[in-house]
Amino acid sequence: MKTAASPAPTLLVATLAFAASAAGLRAQEFENLDRFVEPAGWSLAKTVEGDPNEKKWSRVEPGAGTLINGEAGKAGNLTTKEAFGDVEVDVEFMVPKGSNSGIYFQGCYEVQIFDSFGKADGEMGVHDCGAIYERWDEKREPKGYEGTIPKTNASRAPGEWQTFRIVFRAPRFDAQGKKTENARFVKVEHNGKTIHENVALTGPTRGGDAKEVAAGPFRIQGDHGPVAFRKFAVKPVKLD
Repeated sequence: MKTAASPAPTLLVATLAFAASAAGLRAQEFENLDRFVEPAGWSLAKTVEGDPNEKKWSRVEPGAGTLINGEAGKAGNLTTKEAFGDVEVDVEFMVPKGSNSGIYFQGCYEVQIFDSFGKADGEMGVHDCGAIYERWDEKREPKGYEGTIPKTNASRAPGEWQTFRIVFRAPRFDAQGKKTENARFVKVEHNGKTIHENVALTGPTRGGDAKEVAAGPFRIQGDHGPVAFRKFAVKPVKLD
């Protein structure tokens, strides 16, 4: 598998961008955690290095610019105060060897983050990096169902910075609150490669909020191993 060089740490410093007005976006560096609900265990760092051989950080330099789930690499889930519907999202993330996280759109639908480096495309599953996670029902057998495997494994080596670019269309509801259209990942790119197109979600993925909504927060998984973000840019859009 081909690997790509990590982006230079001086480029695209961690930015959290949300709608400020109809005129455009307001960009904010990771200088504080004010946009999140109860960010216990999460912290900021100037730089961080993921261990390529173990599930841990090899170095953390205090400061601002990079969001991490603590120096121990374990914290609670991190939820935005703002709620969103249709969005375009650009993310830069990094995990060390064997680590695991995920991004829940509207608190419901997870795009998986995982160290899947080196896996052949035919070995990829719904728990690998870039996968749209499976749904779950304790009354079913097997309990896990649906989920969408990436078209190709675009993962870089553990400790290298990676990117997601995601276009998400929120579910639609009628005036009585009945869902009329499923949520949909219109397009997902991992490190510049298209891994999903027009994937509909019949309901929340495992670990997601049970109730689907027209607008909801982002939730970042923090308790499955070290994860770092240096960009998490969200652009609200209106999709047909």
